[in-house]
Amino acid sequence: MKTHHLLLIPVIPAITFISVPALMAGQVSAEGVQSLALNKSGISPSLVTSTSSPPRLLLANRYLPDTALAADNYWASEKLDGVRAYWDGQRLLTRSGMTIKAPVWFTASFPEQPLDGELWIGRGQFDLVSGIVRRQSPDDSAWRQVRYKVFDLPADPQRFEARMHTLDEVVANTGLAWLQAVAQIRMQSEGGLQGFLDAIIAIGGEGLMLRRIGSYYQPGRSDDLLKVKPLQDDEATVVAHLPGEGKFAGMLGSLLVRHADGREFKLGSGFTNAQRETPPPVGSLVTFQYSGLTRTGLPRFARFYRQRDEL
Repeated sequence: MKTHHLLLIPVIPAITFISVPALMAGQVSAEGVQSLALNKSGISPSLVTSTSSPPRLLLANRYLPDTALAADNYWASEKLDGVRAYWDGQRLLTRSGMTIKAPVWFTASFPEQPLDGELWIGRGQFDLVSGIVRRQSPDDSAWRQVRYKVFDLPADPQRFEARMHTLDEVVANTGLAWLQAVAQIRMQSEGGLQGFLDAIIAIGGEGLMLRRIGSYYQPGRSDDLLKVKPLQDDEATVVAHLPGEGKFAGMLGSLLVRHADGREFKLGSGFTNAQRETPPPVGSLVTFQYSGLTRTGLPRFARFYRQRDEL
């Protein structure tokens, strides 16, 4: 079995690594954090021809904060902000089965073995890479920025750890700088997991992907693959009650709230039926939860948590 290099992240205690044989520029941050694929969809049909059926991919369940997690049962990597892409041995396909028109040189030396990964440029660059991937005629110079970050071998029958060793070898044999195996970090404690998550968030990442130790690649959603995104909280003042529609007709649909910095946005989820019938009054302070910020600085996936005055 091939010997694998180790990556060291001093701020995260008690962890070991499966890593790629060589670290390409941009593959690891200054803090030594290796990127992991983020599952993105929504690529338009302009990508071109559709295949007979979508690729059968392993999909992630969302890790819920109130669920006990045995962190030492998982490997972890950063959740990449890119476009999920499946290499079937001949073509790059989106999760929905559309063929991605990459330049010929980009995939010419790819292996015949199927790959599961992410077309990625950098943190917070999803719009850019998505635009490049969508083009009917590939922009050669734009594709020079793209890396195919591979995190699994869908057709390999081995357990996860063995698949990662094989993946390192497959990638190394191509000699391509833009084809990169994603390093996986072995979690050994809940504290180590939280430390890794904090480090990723601090450098602009979205969260983590967790892969269960000893698991097989089985298509469909499974707790063998979990996505972990932090829930941050903040406070805002209720500005208005916006009416609901459909099943919420006659009740609150969402709250229009104003943050202390003057920005206004809506909170449309997180309410009980009782709270929709008797919502927090205009002028009251509410706590909301969210997962990071959008590019415009607004809370992402903001949801009502509780009325601050009740505390």
